[in-house]
Amino acid sequence: MNSNFVVASDIGGTHITSAVVDINTWQILEDTISRCHVNSRSDAKSIFHSWSSSITAAIKGCSASISQLGIAMPGPFDYENGISLMKNQDKYDALYKVNVSNGILDSLNMPQEIRFINDAAAFLQGEIFAGNLQHKERILGITLGTGLGSAVWNNNEKAFDADLWNAPYKDSIFEEFLVTRWLTKRFAELSGQEEDGFKAIITKHQGTVPFENLMKEYAAALYDFLHYFSTKHESKTFVIGGNIANAWELICSYNLKITQEFEIYTGQYAEKAAIIGAASLFTI
Repeated sequence: MNSNFVVASDIGGTHITSAVVDINTWQILEDTISRCHVNSRSDAKSIFHSWSSSITAAIKGCSASISQLGIAMPGPFDYENGISLMKNQDKYDALYKVNVSNGILDSLNMPQEIRFINDAAAFLQGEIFAGNLQHKERILGITLGTGLGSAVWNNNEKAFDADLWNAPYKDSIFEEFLVTRWLTKRFAELSGQEEDGFKAIITKHQGTVPFENLMKEYAAALYDFLHYFSTKHESKTFVIGGNIANAWELICSYNLKITQEFEIYTGQYAEKAAIIGAASLFTI
């Protein structure tokens, strides 16, 4: 019989964070959290060693027996069969078409049932389970930061990557209008001043004419994306995360249609959401 404890990992281009999750309460056992740097340009053996070190450390932090491992992984990736399809992305090239499940199991040297989920989908699923939103029929997820993430969750199903970052918008794609680099680039065009991030723009320039114009443009593009996503996947309920979402109330104040037309929850669990989402694979 499986215990109510699952080890879960969130894998990025430069890191892995692992922890044990109690899937009865959706609590992460704080003493089991293990973060490790990963050189994603290295060879396969070195990558698997880094991953297994983090996973093993998390397992050792829990006294219970653990035999299930959930992993949130960026794409492209064959999530059902555990095979990496990442190529020419400046990360994990050595794992292209490699069976990642077998590589991890060989490196761990302990039996584990492994399941994978897209990282954007894991964020959404984690927020839903930990936030007790499972009663909804369908929820859409968006992450706003250095990239534009999108995911869809249907009741009693695993969330999946909606892959809308490159959906056509104006003379380009949606991602080019909704991420940090657009905010900094556009603010420099409007003000003649360069800042290194959205937080700095808010802190130093809130209330100025360039800032007001920036926010109106951003909120308009965001509304357009919400409308596009909502129409495509037939839901008006969203969970929003990512660093840009830390200023959610401010952003929405520049386009009231956002909160009038959509039911929106802002992410509450930050980096822990993907770990909880990966662990939840063993409850679906």
